[in-house]
This record gives sequence, C-alpha cells and structure tokens, in this order.
Amino acid sequence: MPESTWKIHEIRKQVAVIDGKHAPSIVLKNTRYLHSVLKQWINGNIWILGDRIVYVGKEMPTSLNNTQVLDLQGKVVVPGYIEPHVHPFQLYHPQSFADFAAQSGTTTFIADNMSYVLSLPNQKAFSILDQLKKLPFSFYWWARFDSQTELENEDELFTNKSVLEWLERNDVIVGGELTGWPRIIRGDDLMLYWIQASKLKGKKVEGHFPGASEKTLARMKLFGADGDHEAMTVEEVENRILHGFAVTLRHSSIRPDLPQLLNGIIEKNLNIFDHLMMTTDGSTPSFHQDGVMDKCIQIALDEGVSPIDAYNMASYNIARYYNMNHLHGLIATGRFASLNILKDEFSPNPEAVLSKGVWVKQNNEKVNALPKIDWGHFEPLELSFGLTDDDFQFSMPIGIEMVNDVITKPYSINLQFNNKELPLGCDESYLLLIDRNGKWRVNTMIKGFDTHVKGFASSYSCTGEIIVIGKNIKDMKQAFEELRKIKGGIVLTENSEVVTSIPLPINGSLFDGDVEELIKYELALKSAMKERGYKHSDVIYTLLFLQSTHLPYIRITPRGIYDVMQKKVMLPAVMR
Repeated sequence: MPESTWKIHEIRKQVAVIDGKHAPSIVLKNTRYLHSVLKQWINGNIWILGDRIVYVGKEMPTSLNNTQVLDLQGKVVVPGYIEPHVHPFQLYHPQSFADFAAQSGTTTFIADNMSYVLSLPNQKAFSILDQLKKLPFSFYWWARFDSQTELENEDELFTNKSVLEWLERNDVIVGGELTGWPRIIRGDDLMLYWIQASKLKGKKVEGHFPGASEKTLARMKLFGADGDHEAMTVEEVENRILHGFAVTLRHSSIRPDLPQLLNGIIEKNLNIFDHLMMTTDGSTPSFHQDGVMDKCIQIALDEGVSPIDAYNMASYNIARYYNMNHLHGLIATGRFASLNILKDEFSPNPEAVLSKGVWVKQNNEKVNALPKIDWGHFEPLELSFGLTDDDFQFSMPIGIEMVNDVITKPYSINLQFNNKELPLGCDESYLLLIDRNGKWRVNTMIKGFDTHVKGFASSYSCTGEIIVIGKNIKDMKQAFEELRKIKGGIVLTENSEVVTSIPLPINGSLFDGDVEELIKYELALKSAMKERGYKHSDVIYTLLFLQSTHLPYIRITPRGIYDVMQKKVMLPAVMR
C-alpha cells in the first residue's frame, strides 16, 4: 500500500486551513462533484492546500489570502483518472506519456518496470523513479518476475536480490504481470516465492492469462494471482469473477475489446461494475490520438454504462483495489488534489486538469511546462559493427508466419530465391535478429509481414536487439546503416533511399520528444508500411512481440527460433 507523503509540519498547516489560521491555495466553489463511495453527484466546495484536498463540503474558508477561487457553477468535477496497467516505454517514455495523458485527465499511472530491468542496474533505475516522483503526477510500479522471452542471461537479470529490491519500494504496488506463469505450473518455486513475497508486503499480483481454462484460472488463483486483464469475451470476464479475480477490461491498439465486453456484461445483466477496471494496456502512440482513460470512459458511456460506474472504473475502483483510495480515486478530505473539471458527466475529456495541486490544463489549453527527466542512465545505442554478406544466410527449413499482429506460427519454407533479393509481391521476407553488441545472429524467413518492403530495421524490440526485415539485402543493409547513423530507431528503406524513420535516441528504443510529435512519425511509418503490404493493424506491436514467448506459437529470440508450446529451441542462434 502506498504510504502517505505529508510531513508533520505540512499536516499542521493543512489543519490550520480548517481552523481559519491559514489560507488554502485553491478553492473550487459551487461544484457538482462525484462522490465515488456514495455514488452520488454532490454540490459543494473543495478546498486545496498544495497537493492535498483539505476539505470538501458546504462551507467556505474564512481566510482567502492569495487563494485562487474558481466558481464552477454548471461544471462537473470528477477524480483524476488512473491508468492501472501501463507499459510506459512504447516508443514514448514515462514522462512524455504522463505529460500527454494528463491533457485528457489521466494523471496516475501503475506502470511496467520491464525496460528498467533489462537496461539498468537497480540503483540507476531507482534514481529515475525518484526523479519522476518530483513531477505533479503519481507513478506506481510493477515488479516483473520474467523477461517474457528467452534470454541467455535471464537468471542474471531476475535474481532473488534484484526482484526483492523492487518489492521493497513503497511505490511498487504490483508483482508481475505474470507472463511466465507456465513456469510456476511446471514447478518454478522461485517465481512462486516472489508471488508470496509480494503478497506479504501487501502488493497485488497481476496475471497474464489469455485463453486460460477454468482449471488454469483456479491454479493461478491458488498460486496467489489477484487480477487479470486478458479477458477477450464476456464469458471470460464472468469466469474470472467466478474464480475471485479482479478484472481489468482492456481497450488497446491490438485488442480493442471494450465495447463488446461492456455490451455483453449489460446484455447478461451482470451487476459487476463495482468490481471492474479499464485499461489501454500500453497502446502505441497513435492509438491515443483521441485520449487515454477518458477514451475508455467515453466508450462505457456510449455502451450504456451509467456515468458514475463509468468514472469509477477509471478511478475509484482502481484505487480501492490497489489499497490507495486514501490517496486517489475519491474527492474527499485528505486525498491528492488530482481532479478533472468537465463540461458535464457525458464529456470525460476535461476542460481543466489539476494534478496533485498543479494545473496542467486550463480552459482546454495545456499549461505549466514541466522540467525534463534526465534519461542519461539509458545509454545511446552505439552499433560498433556493420553487416556483412555472411550475416545474410537464409537456408533454414522453418520460418515464422504471422497469423495477426502478434500471433505467429511455424511454416515450411519452400520459396526458391537467389541470395540477394526476393520478388516483390510475395508475402515472404528475410528476417534477421542480431545482437546489439554484434556477437550473434538468428536468421529465418517471415511470412505475412509485407509484400513490398525492401529494407527495414528496428532497434525497438522486446529485448533491445536489432530486427532487420526485407526482400532486398542491399536495402536491408542500408536500413541497418541508417539505424547506426541515427543511434537507434525504426527505418524503412527502398532503392537505397530512406522512405521514413522514427528516431529513438534514448537507448535505441525511446523517442526524445513530445508524444504529439511522435504520433506524426508513427502515422507516417504506418502509412508507408500499409502501402508496402503490411496488412495488420499495429507494426510497432509486431516488432515488440516477435520475441515474446508469452504468446504462441513460434518466436525469434536471442537463443534462436523458439517453439513456445514445446519450450525448446528449434534453430539456435549463430555466433558471428
């Protein structure tokens, strides 16, 4: 449970406001606000000192020296929205995503720590977390137990000491997500120990159980999982509720399931909205052009969910489940002053946003530029090697076929080709995964990725290794060289020219700029890829999940081509 953050002298000053001996910093008067426990809209005044609500009720303070008083007659005030399942390294980084999300009312984030674990020693990671605490947002974190791929050095990254150091932090409130849950079923007692350690410290354990049977759900509940966000049908929602799981409904760039899930819940007359949360589950930047949690609330309203239930699923329900409703999710005395001012309860995109007592949006305009976090601990990508003809040997019998954006299956390679180029129009391409330090490579073919991509390279991937795809080896080399030049990113080349690129100078995986600018880069890439035969919806997630062994059926990993179901390497990586 997150600890309160106020010192004794701050609390004394807050009480002095009630006593009339000190003026509040902000008063919102004549508000119609949501009380999430009473599930009522209440008229009253909200007094704020610094980052804390010090009073909510009918009274006005007796001292108003230097107080900002806003008359909100005719407006609606709701708690700041909470994103309970954030992957904050989807080309953007935690600060840029928070800064962007706050403009539509999402100011509290429960976020994945995977990129920290894979890239930094704990102390350097913790120094970034401590910097983020100084921003007027609320960041909470997960503690991952596995890499969701096959790494040669996984045991060095996820040591008992390292994981327990994460769990010791008060701002870490989640163990998981459990992408490696099959290991527990197969007898991995260390991961089970970490689950027990999480629960002993009062933290929730988040599952990752797509398509899980009832018996698997029962097993994972007994092992200690508390919640899951992978339900894709209303029946799966109901099964998770029946087994005692907290359920987070997902609406993401690769699984936009929320409308049909909510429709099914309403049709089945399941009275469970008090037990549901919503998430965008680490969607790629352009998915958020029309919002973050406000987008989920709007969908709920459109599907016929009552406004109070819709807002609670994006605020109070989350805060209550994660044992932090003493700080978040409720407009009441003692909570953080994170509030959204709306035109009305049917318009969840706020006109003004107050986050921990700081205005980040007023009159529909962004205000208060924030100090930048130092991302220097994430070193820039320095590729000290080039690709040679020896790296482009594609004589293996098994390739990877894309079923959709993220699901892949093995296929037998029968294509006849020369060693330099594949014919345009065919749906097979060369696929090369290469160590960012140049030590090893994995070669295969990929089917269903494109029809006309000549050269493509990305340092954005699950593990930070380099993915190179294409039909023309010269253009593939060109894409890799451009990647070296810009020190990380995603590059599409054709006929020795760069068609489009996304620069990712922070560790080769993160954009150093605003999300609004990043969206423009991503849309240009998606458009160019679609023109060249990429038929799926999200190329960014395709790159991320090519290595991810928590999804079936075959993956390209640092160990080689990996059979997820059989848990074995089919074709090993080759040393360069």
